[in-house]
Amino acid sequence: MTKNIDLLSPVWTHLTHIQPVKAEGVYLFDSQGKRYMDFTCGIGVTNTGHCHPKVVKAIQDQAEKLIFGQINIVIPPASIALAEALKEFTPPALDTFFFSNSGAEAVEASVKLARHATKRRNIIVFQGSFHGRTAQTMAMTTSKYIYRYNYQPLPGGVFVAPFPYSYFYGWDEEKSTEFCLRELDRLFHSQTLPEETAAVIIEPVIGEGGYVPAPAGFLQELRALCTENDILLIVDEVQSGFGRTGKFFSYEHAGIEPDIIVMAKGLGSGVPISGIAASGELMAHWKPGSHGGTYGGGSAIAAAAALATVKVIREEKMVENSASMGAFLMDGLRSLQKRYPVVGDVRGLGLMVATEFNTEDGKPVAEAAKSVQNACLEQDLLLLTCGTYENVIRWIPPLIVTKEQIKQALDIFESALQTL
Repeated sequence: MTKNIDLLSPVWTHLTHIQPVKAEGVYLFDSQGKRYMDFTCGIGVTNTGHCHPKVVKAIQDQAEKLIFGQINIVIPPASIALAEALKEFTPPALDTFFFSNSGAEAVEASVKLARHATKRRNIIVFQGSFHGRTAQTMAMTTSKYIYRYNYQPLPGGVFVAPFPYSYFYGWDEEKSTEFCLRELDRLFHSQTLPEETAAVIIEPVIGEGGYVPAPAGFLQELRALCTENDILLIVDEVQSGFGRTGKFFSYEHAGIEPDIIVMAKGLGSGVPISGIAASGELMAHWKPGSHGGTYGGGSAIAAAAALATVKVIREEKMVENSASMGAFLMDGLRSLQKRYPVVGDVRGLGLMVATEFNTEDGKPVAEAAKSVQNACLEQDLLLLTCGTYENVIRWIPPLIVTKEQIKQALDIFESALQTL
């Protein structure tokens, strides 16, 4: 049953009109008790599953003690505890944290910090990126036109380099890496000099642009290039962080260390919280009072939820489960790919997996992706699409997902493929 949907702004798109009254683990339940298998995770938010009991308990306990303490006035102990917990997962040099509410806010904070610290203005992003919906982060987002539609002029000083999307180019990783590095060098010679470039920001796995992992070699060369030119390397882990890719942070697959980590989504298990991590030395360049916000760092409930999230991810070995279940999922999808050639590519890291739909000559087929998505929905499996051409179905189950649940989802997916 749907109620009063017309009271909500039509600017929101809706995959469904389901109004869940309960959720647990991988499942959502409506008021009639109907169960839905949620392989969307609220777009990578509920990594620990819906309503993880330890996260729920942490929220309840904190709400009885302190809900909010504005961080410019008092300092909630939960915020300190969260910073201490996160420090165990970041490189030793990245020992200082700034908290805010959303991924876009955290990205914008990283840009402001980079500009203050380097005294440079320009930022380089990559084709296919999604960094947010504020004016600054819209200017940095290139995955789909709709995110910037009719909002120009946007803030300047943002330059776009090609991302090594090997399947799209029809090349192997080595060739696409070589091409993108050469184009980045050309950008430095034609649009923004290294000495006027504050930062390069990259999603280690492109999210809205199609769930495309950056080759490890590309990230390694990018790290070396930034170091050589005193440019800060920012990794946007908003969608790829907190165990999603089989590592706590996705950049770990490449064995690199960024200068700034942007985090959100999976940090709070559904409670709004985001943050950035950087070195104390870098943070010291940020003039006190030049950035902030009412709720950032002040929500004790959000900090408590995040602290519990980080703890249960470690205690319940969710990162390891993400790696093993992701491999199991991709094996199953690749088996289907052999029988259904409309599935042109299966790729991913951990439980951040993409199935891309194309014609035999490589042209994107958004209609096929949408049709399969709808057919899965008819069988109560929730999946999302992504990609510049909307021809990619992304798989984002919670990190607690089991083989049996993945098998059930794969069976539904195959039956949906059979409808094409």
